[in-house]
Amino acid sequence: MSNPAIEELQNNDKFELVTQLNHEQIKAFVMEQLTEGGKIIYFYMIYQLVMILIGMFFLTRGIVLAFQNNPSPLVISLLTLACCFSLLIIIHEGIHGIALKLTGAPKVRYGGYLKKFIFYAEADKHVLNRSQFAFVALAPLAAIQVITLTGILFNSHQSGTYFWAILMSAHSLFCAGDIGLLSFLYRHKNSEIYTFDIKDEKTSYYYRKKNNRF
Repeated sequence: MSNPAIEELQNNDKFELVTQLNHEQIKAFVMEQLTEGGKIIYFYMIYQLVMILIGMFFLTRGIVLAFQNNPSPLVISLLTLACCFSLLIIIHEGIHGIALKLTGAPKVRYGGYLKKFIFYAEADKHVLNRSQFAFVALAPLAAIQVITLTGILFNSHQSGTYFWAILMSAHSLFCAGDIGLLSFLYRHKNSEIYTFDIKDEKTSYYYRKKNNRF
């Protein structure tokens, strides 16, 4: 069954607006969702804590080895961090874009608010249901996790292990926004939820079917 059209969501008595979110407000909205908790947030926080500990271990070990006249691991770790806050952002959003295309989006647009360090991929006026949104939101987390774990498991060189471990650790921080938005949708787990972006308004809309309960 195809998703309702935007006109149907907006002008049909069967649906009601849950919230609308201006893209410049996303950071504050995500922080609110993260503080409210829930199962999704709980598991993500555990995952992120593990990733942070892994990252700290490799960075600390790199510093120790540098004092032992082996600066290579530390240099690789620092260069990897620089890569994470540049190239990895592009890769992360690119994976979102691929996932959106797989849900049937005819065109994907990329953008960001550099001052707030917020970046996004959006498909203008493309309606997603909850399952499709979950697929798009989790695609970068799953893809990068598989790639980095594979790199760690099949890398026999110390330098390569530092690269993949730091990359995996840092990327966990990039997924907070995706997890926060996903958690919001699953707070309405007993409802049919639909969402879409309108590019010209820089706004995301979330609708639910009225004949279901929260």
